[in-house]
Amino acid sequence: MNERYSRQTLFSPIGEAGQEKVKQKHVLLLGAGALGTGSAEALVRAGIGTLTIIDRDYVEWSNLQRQQLYTESDATARLPKAVAAKNRLTELNSEVEIRAYVMDADPRELETMISGVDLMIDATDNFDARMVMNDLSQKHGIPWIYGACVSSYGISYTVLPGESPCLNCLLGQVPLGGLTCDTAGIISPAVQMVVAHQTAEALKILVEDWEAVRRKLVSFDLWANQHSAIGVSVMKNPDCPSCGEQRSYPYLSYDMQMKTAVLCGRDSVQIRPSTKQEWDLPSLADNLSRLSGTVERNPYLVSFTTGEKRMVLFKDGRALIHGTQDTAEAKTLYHKYFGS
Repeated sequence: MNERYSRQTLFSPIGEAGQEKVKQKHVLLLGAGALGTGSAEALVRAGIGTLTIIDRDYVEWSNLQRQQLYTESDATARLPKAVAAKNRLTELNSEVEIRAYVMDADPRELETMISGVDLMIDATDNFDARMVMNDLSQKHGIPWIYGACVSSYGISYTVLPGESPCLNCLLGQVPLGGLTCDTAGIISPAVQMVVAHQTAEALKILVEDWEAVRRKLVSFDLWANQHSAIGVSVMKNPDCPSCGEQRSYPYLSYDMQMKTAVLCGRDSVQIRPSTKQEWDLPSLADNLSRLSGTVERNPYLVSFTTGEKRMVLFKDGRALIHGTQDTAEAKTLYHKYFGS
């Protein structure tokens, strides 16, 4: 046991002092999918003191190709990802305190859980959740690390409150369109590359080596052999509502949250995203046509039927999810097929 971290402490930027700091730190990880399981394993093996894992989903067979903590028995049992992750991580390092929550975290719940948290890591699948993390980061002064991947592409960015531009500065508004792993696929090396970027940044922050923290946004496409690191410091916006001089933390308010409603007398859930955006319906229909299901389109909407579920997306991002009254399941299907 005394040798557990010996190779890590031999790395001079960490050393014995840095290892002791890691042991005292608390990381909150939102999402236990591909990025989440990779980051969780790296942090637990590195000796993090406390790891909080939040995820609303369960293990499926399609997860096993890239979500490294899970087994066939987890998929057969449809075990909640947070629970399965904790089970495996406890076997890897019993010294780490692991807190697992099976939940769809809204801003109010998340805010009650970040007391004592030193770092937040994004491993979620949608920008609504990321923007909530971004506002909580700015409000409570907690660094967080953004990460995303799809196909052979990945991206990562570290947000340091009070210093770097926040995600709202970079994006301006929540993007609602885009490819997902379920529509465009993904290769596991892209996942591991983003995990490497996120966990390297995490270790720098946990040992408080602030000079080493990357200030650039990194993106890559492994299949196209492309890599870029973009300086974004000039994008810090003094009028940003999340981190500017007159900040209001808009994504912590009810008006900026995704709305769900079970339709009366119908086995359906209506979803309204936090902001409206014109969708490219022909492109969406084309992406969905590659999947197992039926796609129908007119100038106003796209309908996708798979199994017993039918999902209808309108141009402004509003959707009807037919075949369920479970709002959490409806939100999962929305992000799975229509992107983030």
